[in-house]
Amino acid sequence: NTGSWDIMQPLTPPSYILLTMALAMKLGLAPLHFWLPEVIQGSTMTTAFIITTWQKIAPMSLIFLTMNNLSTSIFLLMGLLSSLVGGWGGLNQTQTRKIMAYSSIAHLGWMATISSIMTNILIMNLLIYLIMTTSVFLSLIISKSKTIQDTTSTWTLSPTLTIIMLLSLLSLGGLPPLTGFIPKWLIMEE
Repeated sequence: NTGSWDIMQPLTPPSYILLTMALAMKLGLAPLHFWLPEVIQGSTMTTAFIITTWQKIAPMSLIFLTMNNLSTSIFLLMGLLSSLVGGWGGLNQTQTRKIMAYSSIAHLGWMATISSIMTNILIMNLLIYLIMTTSVFLSLIISKSKTIQDTTSTWTLSPTLTIIMLLSLLSLGGLPPLTGFIPKWLIMEE
């Protein structure tokens, strides 16, 4: 309409719907998540690590900046759908990269849900997710584990690495005494 584009400038509703869908596709939010598990499974462990961590920072910062103009109901719906798809999709997987892809979908669903309500919890959740995912991927890269069966043999290689990987995976799952439970608890409280 104006000939220039500024992210903070109020735009027309179709442009914000388009922005929402583009950010959701980049993040891998359901229902635009179909590319993420296959791309991560087909890439190297280092590339999968970059896709699930570093590549989430720019879209999440754009969501943070434009949240006042984006549709809250669309983000709540995509967040709920992503949490369900990520949880169910990861249940029957044996490949560690696919498990991490579905974990990414589920975690970003939680972040999309809270993004319109409290952005400080969104930032905390993103930081905890990035730290936990980094520790899991570094453990998988060091142990050269591509499947769950490979991770069972890392105990002989390094018991400390196996314990760190186990605790990181349980924390990503959101078990109550571990760090990954805190953001989910705060999101449920809000």
